Amino acid sequence: MRSDASRNRAAILEAARVLIAGPGELKLSAVAKQAGVGQGTLYRHFTTRDELVAALYAEEIDELVAEARRLLEQHEPLAALERWLARLAAYAQVKRGVIDAVDASAWAEISAETHTKLGQALGALLTAGAAAGVLREDVDPRDVILLSWFLAHVKPEEWDDRVPRLLEVLLAGLRSAR
Repeated sequence: MRSDASRNRAAILEAARVLIAGPGELKLSAVAKQAGVGQGTLYRHFTTRDELVAALYAEEIDELVAEARRLLEQHEPLAALERWLARLAAYAQVKRGVIDAVDASAWAEISAETHTKLGQALGALLTAGAAAGVLREDVDPRDVILLSWFLAHVKPEEWDDRVPRLLEVLLAGLRSAR
């Protein structure tokens, strides 16, 4: 991909990330305007809204996976998990927009591809924490994914007050009793 095409794609995805977290339906014309590109440019990269949303979702998951590795390299396991869960919470706001933007069949296809990646990243964090003796050994990635689904149900107006408290409760439950 040429550098200008790569920049345009990145700008389109960033515009979609901003707009999808806001109120209302995600409109491709608004994405093009926000990205500073013409509609033709947008359609050369993404022919449908579902295609754009799928690309945004895949990019978010890839960033979460990479973030898990970076955090484990830079922090102790418990701190790495805490920071990763905060990043997951930020991602949940985009995910809520993704779910609202696509129909149920498209969502099933989009999410099926990414659960394995997300589970592997979370597994690395949990394994490192268990090995260090700071996280429970009997919890697997799916347990945490299921527990973190509360993020999809927190209303925007209560997000800032409720989510930090709920993440702390989740982390407390994951800590080792040792």
